[in-house]
Amino acid sequence: MEVNGKVAVVTGGANGIGRAICEKLSEAGAKVAVADIDESAAASTADLVGGMWRRVDVSVESDVMALVADSEDELGPVDLFFANAGIAMEGDPWTSDGEWQRIWETNTMSHVYTARAVLPGMLERGSGYLVHTSSAAGLLNQLGSAPYAVTKHAVVAFAEWLSITYGDRGLKVSVIAPQAVRTAMTDALVAGPQSVAAIDGMMEPDEVADIVLEGVRAERFLILPHQEVAEYIVRKATDYDRWLAGMRRLQARLSEENPVP
Repeated sequence: MEVNGKVAVVTGGANGIGRAICEKLSEAGAKVAVADIDESAAASTADLVGGMWRRVDVSVESDVMALVADSEDELGPVDLFFANAGIAMEGDPWTSDGEWQRIWETNTMSHVYTARAVLPGMLERGSGYLVHTSSAAGLLNQLGSAPYAVTKHAVVAFAEWLSITYGDRGLKVSVIAPQAVRTAMTDALVAGPQSVAAIDGMMEPDEVADIVLEGVRAERFLILPHQEVAEYIVRKATDYDRWLAGMRRLQARLSEENPVP
């Protein structure tokens, strides 16, 4: 899909990857709606790209519905929706139910709410594009964070289902799955003793945004800013037990190199 002249909504658009995507979309001629829970940063990004902004908590369905309605009232029918907002945390089976629920609603249910909000119009028009930000953790895993790994896997599964179910009715779907990107959110996952995310290098948001727009133009389902991830997926699928053993070795090595004080 060529983005020039299209209406694009970006959640988590105030900072990091989202802000960079907003900038690249605007440069390419799209009309941009910036959504974020950070009001001042959202307004700043909107001013930069000449777009509109709304304060949105993506874990609240009514906020997502209102965002789409406001965007269509102000800019026109939504052609592209970048479901980019997300949070990160460390965690395991003993992480509190409240924290598990918080990351589930933000990282996974927000994508469901997005689909509910935009699919009727897109399917009626016979065209539309959903771009879901997952993570390499959604294809592989995330050492030190069961909640993050689980919710990002769910994003990939939901996006696959949307593409399978509606791809022949004009809906395009992509999943962005980077490893470490230099953002405030990533700091929560790469600063600890099991910081596997940065093992293949830290990318800048602008670099990721360029790759994302190229992937959207090519209508690729899986957009991998870190190309190494493609090789890791093959290894995982080829010999699951060997891959799991390798991940355990990596976890042990990182723990030895970065002991907890």
